[in-house]
Amino acid sequence: MGFLIVIIIIALLVLVPRYYPKFAMNKKMMVTWGAVIIAVLLLASTVRIVQPGSVGVQVLFGRVYKKVLSNGLHFVFPFVEIKTMNVRTQDYTMSVAQEEGVRKGDDGITSLTKDGLQINLDITVWYQLKSDKAAEVYQNIGQDYVEKIVRPAIRTAIRNATVLYNVTEIYSLKREELTNVIFEELDNNFSAKGIICDKVLLRNIDLPQKVKNAIDEKIAAEQDAQKMVYVLEKEQREKERKLIEAEGIAVSQKKISESLNKQYLQWYYIQNLKEVLNSNNTKVVIMPFDQNLTPLLNVGQ
Repeated sequence: MGFLIVIIIIALLVLVPRYYPKFAMNKKMMVTWGAVIIAVLLLASTVRIVQPGSVGVQVLFGRVYKKVLSNGLHFVFPFVEIKTMNVRTQDYTMSVAQEEGVRKGDDGITSLTKDGLQINLDITVWYQLKSDKAAEVYQNIGQDYVEKIVRPAIRTAIRNATVLYNVTEIYSLKREELTNVIFEELDNNFSAKGIICDKVLLRNIDLPQKVKNAIDEKIAAEQDAQKMVYVLEKEQREKERKLIEAEGIAVSQKKISESLNKQYLQWYYIQNLKEVLNSNNTKVVIMPFDQNLTPLLNVGQ
């Protein structure tokens, strides 16, 4: 555009004096003003501003320069065209929900597992264009690298990963491991194309209904088995407690029996009789009598 404006100004400076003499200025003044205008236009055409979160790829007459312009103000050759490339972290979502994915409608990924069952997955991938690779990506792929590289790579990585696991593993125990496998493949594929894979988020796994029912039944059975193990362990601990208690009682009784003698039993018997006699509720007391225990208390009504 600047080049075109310069041509127009030069043409006016040449043609106006010839065909419209009354509008003609002093030749020297015309040349001066023309030079000033051309200089200003040329200077303005050298200024380029790259916005934050972007880099500029320089293209001159179809040739792509390797030097990438970072965000900010730059002075370049007047005829250089700047192609802006986004280097912020971006997300690509593929979901069965109508309004969640990059593409509207059902855009979930259908894949097969190791045991031949079909599952549907929702996924979000965080990715970022490498700043120093922007010129190479623009030249080899173009500004639509997301549709050409990112989307196909995601679909391929997911399908390559799910066939390594059974459906029950994906649904429960090895979901995180599956995510890591997907990330590793994407990281390798993206890196070769000048793109960084930041993170893979496996948002949802939709299983066939019969598989869901089978998994729920299995989980319920496992919970019942764990409950029974807990009950048995509790009963075993109770059994051990009772054995320890019985052993303690037996030892205690043995020690008591060893410490008892005839004189102690007579004294203990008499002490209890005293308590009975001194009670207000006592009316009649009948005392055993034999040759070994002589009653020493007066008994009355």
